Amino acid sequence: MRTKSSLLPLALMGLCALFAANAPVLAETTDDHASHANHKSLDWPGIYYGFPPCADCDGIKTSLALNKNDSYILITEYAGKSPREFVEKGKFTWNDDNSVITLTSRDGKNTHYYKAASNSLTQLDSQGKAFTGKQVERYVLRRKDVTLESSGHSA
Repeated sequence: MRTKSSLLPLALMGLCALFAANAPVLAETTDDHASHANHKSLDWPGIYYGFPPCADCDGIKTSLALNKNDSYILITEYAGKSPREFVEKGKFTWNDDNSVITLTSRDGKNTHYYKAASNSLTQLDSQGKAFTGKQVERYVLRRKDVTLESSGHSA
């Protein structure tokens, strides 16, 4: 009995050393347990801006506001085609590993997917897969810290 109890601290120290040695790998991958708390560790609420490509216009001027209550407002404008802004409101959810946000419009007709990263969201296709090709960087929406910018609106 005494031998088993004296091995327990040694075994625990070995496990701690094993986990400590692998910590950087876990922090860099998105397929591990570290990603389960991804949206909780990211400062994701805010407004994201981008200019994704468009097949028949110059690009899609995009503003996406994510709110702490899991609601969103998506504003899009097809540059070079129409000055009209399209406004969509709805709710969003996180996928099982908390790395992808699914936006669902209030009427349930529109669904959008975005991969979350630090201060950015990457638009995904209608199947939730990443776009590929020469313009892949244009699908990234960048977060602006609205608390640091001056606004003409009063609170």
